[in-house]
Amino acid sequence: MDTPIPMLEEFRRLYEAAQAFKEQAPWEWMFEDEIFGVRNPETGYIGYASVMGRLGEHLALGVYLGSEGLIGFYQLSAGEEQDNADLLLEIPHLEASFEDREVLSDKDRQVIKSLGLRFRGRQEWPLFRSYVPGCLPWFLTPGEARFLTVALQQALDVASRLRDNPSLLEPLQPGHLMVRSLGDRDWIDEWVEPASIRVRRPPELREESVVALREKFVIQPWRLEVDLYGMSPIRERGDLRPYLGYHLLIVESTRGFIVGGDLLVADPSFEEMWVQVPGRFVGTMTRLGSLPSEIVVRSEKLLYYLEPMAEQLGIKIRLSGRLPALDRIRREFERRM
Repeated sequence: MDTPIPMLEEFRRLYEAAQAFKEQAPWEWMFEDEIFGVRNPETGYIGYASVMGRLGEHLALGVYLGSEGLIGFYQLSAGEEQDNADLLLEIPHLEASFEDREVLSDKDRQVIKSLGLRFRGRQEWPLFRSYVPGCLPWFLTPGEARFLTVALQQALDVASRLRDNPSLLEPLQPGHLMVRSLGDRDWIDEWVEPASIRVRRPPELREESVVALREKFVIQPWRLEVDLYGMSPIRERGDLRPYLGYHLLIVESTRGFIVGGDLLVADPSFEEMWVQVPGRFVGTMTRLGSLPSEIVVRSEKLLYYLEPMAEQLGIKIRLSGRLPALDRIRREFERRM
């Protein structure tokens, strides 16, 4: 993934907006769930902004991109997923945060030096990152830098008005959110219902494949624990954004032996990676020469993608918060790494 670097003047405007945001300190009166939209004046795309830092731990503005980002924000806020660290990497968003100097990379510090800026103390150093599902947090592209600048500026406007009018973000109609949009001359408030998203399901197995698998393989009285989780970065040459390697791990629950393990990456997209999962599972079963009687998964997302395949093959599949055999092996992998 190529990520051109913003020009110095684009960085200058971004740092100026971040400094003004920091000086206003809107986290002193705003909560993370007081969310509002900012329409990108270049693309028309909406980012949904959340001010973080009410407890003083992480001072930031997150801009969650589109309905996919908004839904991810709500899932993260509700704690619906067990591993929020993994979930954060799967939500498309931009973030401007204020960190200690040690958190910044050499590249971040070089930009600050080139701009002639000085920062001192804890949570005083601006840090800007882009989150793309299936990849590690990375430096901003020029377009992302310009949009994050606009979002910080509009957050200043919304925050100052919200302090004087606590009901500012209360919706006029259920399900609508206030969105800041650039009109003919000035920025205006609009009330927008976020667009729904449609999650793609993988194609069903062909009937002849189903018949062949059922005839060839005996269904064993096995319960398989299955999970797909982010494991390690996969770096490419140069300054390209690193992918996050995802491990599709399949473990027999009673004796705890590994049935299969596949490494997947979000190439060409995060969605396409998920669509591959049922085929990878069937490939493992084909090499094994048998089918399980039951599959247990932790996440609703994995259930969504594996359920059609399981139904076609007559395999029971269910959701559980506990995958004890798989988690033992995962902990051992992580200990060795």
